Amino acid sequence: MFGKVAADMLGLSDVGAVIKPADYDKVDADDYIMHEDNEKIYFLIKSKADEYCFTNLGLVHVDGANAVSKKRMLRRFNYVTNRISNVMLETAGTVDLDVEIKFTLGNETYSIDVHKKHLEELKDLYKALLKIAEMQHENEMYLGYSQQSLNMSANSVQHITKTQIDLAGEFEKINNYAFNWLVQSSSRYRVKDFGKVFEKYINN
Repeated sequence: MFGKVAADMLGLSDVGAVIKPADYDKVDADDYIMHEDNEKIYFLIKSKADEYCFTNLGLVHVDGANAVSKKRMLRRFNYVTNRISNVMLETAGTVDLDVEIKFTLGNETYSIDVHKKHLEELKDLYKALLKIAEMQHENEMYLGYSQQSLNMSANSVQHITKTQIDLAGEFEKINNYAFNWLVQSSSRYRVKDFGKVFEKYINN
């Protein structure tokens, strides 16, 4: 889909370029976005070999071995199961032609070179990823507190004697309550959609 004409038009090279929303339909990654689930592209970096597509749900990486081969490996990392960390932005020196955004997503570490003319746009992405990383860290901490609280409550019930309650009936009630409570806590603290974060920080 993304042939030589499109590449020339967008001025692509081995150093990445930030693609404007009007041109999202010209990239390979757009074919793999879950439009049916309201997934939306918020930021896209493309070089001749790779595409890094940041959506409200995750990172879609169209991984090219090199710029000549037409083979591509599609890799998806959803934010709900992959924490973002170590977000860094390296600006260009006097003679450098590129800037670099670095981050870890789950077990993968990325270092993406982008032409320095896109520095302002990259600052927006840096802020968005930093905010998501902060929210994921806080949510994981709060979910841990919730689980600790439930464990403390469960342990206190163990000290109630058999003569005080109908054990089978009370166990079923407690089990149902604990299950529902954990489901609610998980849905609250394991965020899937970070669209609001991208909308706040991305200005393209």
